[in-house]
Amino acid sequence: MIQYTVFSQTSITKMLNISCKTVYTVLNSTEKMAIGTICLVIAPLSLLVNVLVLVVIACSRNLLRRPSYLFMGSLALADTIACCCFTINFLDFHLFKQDNSFQKTEYLLKLGGVTMAFTGSVGSLLVMAGDRYYAIYKVSTYKVLLTHKRVLVGIVTLWVVAALISFLPLMGWSCQTCLSCSHLFPYVDRYYLAFFASLVLVVIILILVAYALIVWLAHKHEANMSAEHPEVARMRVDIHLAKTFGCVMLILLVCWLPVLSFMMTDVVTTELSKPQKRAFAFCSTLCLLNSGINPLLYTLRCRELRVALKSLVDGLRRLSSIESIDTQTKNIDTKVRFIYQWFRKQNKGYRPSLLMCLI
Repeated sequence: MIQYTVFSQTSITKMLNISCKTVYTVLNSTEKMAIGTICLVIAPLSLLVNVLVLVVIACSRNLLRRPSYLFMGSLALADTIACCCFTINFLDFHLFKQDNSFQKTEYLLKLGGVTMAFTGSVGSLLVMAGDRYYAIYKVSTYKVLLTHKRVLVGIVTLWVVAALISFLPLMGWSCQTCLSCSHLFPYVDRYYLAFFASLVLVVIILILVAYALIVWLAHKHEANMSAEHPEVARMRVDIHLAKTFGCVMLILLVCWLPVLSFMMTDVVTTELSKPQKRAFAFCSTLCLLNSGINPLLYTLRCRELRVALKSLVDGLRRLSSIESIDTQTKNIDTKVRFIYQWFRKQNKGYRPSLLMCLI
């Protein structure tokens, strides 16, 4: 008699994983030490700068009313989360985990947090680029259309979309067979990896287009001004913007293109070698570096934010000086009370008013 055995989808997946096991942790002890040092150097500095930006924006009522600085706050928040989540989970993955110790739900939850932070960061860069382009292209209607409420709704929408995209593997878009699993991320489907990498690449291209349009509008404005006033020597704003945006895009591409290239390679090839996986692990730290560079490029270069930072520092200095004066006053009051009580014991009925005035 022929016997038929019914297998569930879970049992089939487990058998396939046993028959074609993928190695994810490929770093040796020297590489682990190197990558740990890189993360522990970059992460605290990046975290400090981003938290500083968040504190300055949150403490300034003037900046909180400006749409551009709300977008900068969203970027700083995303990079702050990225510094924390990426560093902790990345080091845990490469330094402490073994290939057979990955729990699916736990791992996809951690990966979703890291992905959400980086998606929010890149998305914030896109809305900042769109904001700057719209501020130049529609000067007269910019303040009317881009109200404080609409900006907040846009930021919340951005984060909701980033969360939905990032937690799709946890919600069910995970690999069901070994052949469909990524060789870089456990339990992640290759089609999802292709979707995410393509999405980030499209966002970077849109940022590039937005900044190119800003430079073109600035060049057009400068050409018109030079034609109307040829005798006036002017600083070429378009050239200055082109240099600035060129630097911005160069850093963005250097930090993201290597990681995206490895992701797409993982999608189109059947296997990745161990050297390729090691290279991907080191290239991933460039995304962390990008989170530390973003505040320097987009926020701290703004004059108004630097003025707000200086005002905050001056306020903290005045507060500390007032507290020291209060402490000195309390000490003096304590001394006065002690001397007063001692003097009354020595001279009953006499009020040492002169002595109290001299202290």
